[in-house]
Amino acid sequence: MNIGIVTTWFERGAAYVSKQYMGVLKNEHNVFIYARGGEKYAMGNKDWDGSEVTWEKKIPIGMPMSIDLNNFKQWIVKNNIEVVFFNEQQWWDPIVLCNKMGIKTGAYVDYYTKETVPFFGLYDFLICNTKRHYDVFSWHPQVQYIPWGTDIDLYTPKTLSTVKDNIITFFHSCGMSPDRKGTDLLIRAFTKLTGLAELTIHTQIDLKIFFPDLCDIISKLEDQGRLHIFHKTISAPGLYHLGDVYVYPSRLDGIGLTVAEALACGLPAIVPDNPPMSEFIDQTNGKKVDVDKFIDREDGYYWPICEIDQQKLAHAMQYYVDAQNNIEEYKKDARLYAEVNLDWKKNTVHLPRLFFDFKVLPFEERQIINNVILYENRRSNVMAKLYRNFPFVFKPFSWLWPVIKFFYIQK
Repeated sequence: MNIGIVTTWFERGAAYVSKQYMGVLKNEHNVFIYARGGEKYAMGNKDWDGSEVTWEKKIPIGMPMSIDLNNFKQWIVKNNIEVVFFNEQQWWDPIVLCNKMGIKTGAYVDYYTKETVPFFGLYDFLICNTKRHYDVFSWHPQVQYIPWGTDIDLYTPKTLSTVKDNIITFFHSCGMSPDRKGTDLLIRAFTKLTGLAELTIHTQIDLKIFFPDLCDIISKLEDQGRLHIFHKTISAPGLYHLGDVYVYPSRLDGIGLTVAEALACGLPAIVPDNPPMSEFIDQTNGKKVDVDKFIDREDGYYWPICEIDQQKLAHAMQYYVDAQNNIEEYKKDARLYAEVNLDWKKNTVHLPRLFFDFKVLPFEERQIINNVILYENRRSNVMAKLYRNFPFVFKPFSWLWPVIKFFYIQK
């Protein structure tokens, strides 16, 4: 089959999800990538670019995951795409278009609100990589729970002893979302520790600028040689080899990709006692920290933000400082858990066949279509409405967008 994956496509977590799906599916199918425009492009990057990738220029309508529908349709026809698989698609027009074309559609489930949950009936099939997502979408006639995993041959332990003699090094990866991933909570908790411990953070954001109130604390810890920050983009398998224990006090996650990667690298993990992060942790491979409070997210995301108790986070970290002599055992247990539960190749052994077996559902859900259109019209800005109603008029004059945007924003 010819399968098309619609996704963000550059060095970030969401793209790695698509890359893992692509790696499995291409064993039995032809796989094409439709790279949405947006935050970044990876054109010319040998790790991301190739003949199977179509780079789209994002249309300037200010909608998340917006797509040039005309180009999208041409891509489907040109490559004879039989199944379109969407990764984190928040703009519904492309799914409606595929429905009308009779193209089989599926989604990797990640982002949804209470209002949009029924809209997922537009998809012919859904893949849920966490129990939490599956519980929400168990009503769908073709929903499949496939436990998340990682490449345990790529993510492997470098050492089972401490990376530095007589010191426990905590590692944290926050990528482009240090606030969502609780980096501020971690830094504050780290200051409460006693004994020999260091903290290493990998970030794609300047933390001193992002957290101005933590600037003095960060500088002080760096001057003491206790905090090491790597501010750059790093390809897989990342910098897990620089740590002994992974700390991930995430406020919100669709999966928690880095937890699986860290465990595969032999790092026991400290996470909130809240799914999906807690789905990876048992009594042998890490610690779960109590949630102090839940907060609804402003954009209406289905699940609330969780914020852990900083003192209890510090207590969980202190446990590993005090139990330094047992770190080899903890690392072995983390790796063993990954080998048994997080081998992506094993977890997805039936995935290519499923793409054959899933059926195109009867196109009878007109009420869903109507509700989706009403939803998109209600939340659309002026430019999005213009594009939706007059796409062929809008496109030739899209060069006017900077001027229109300037006056629209000024107004």
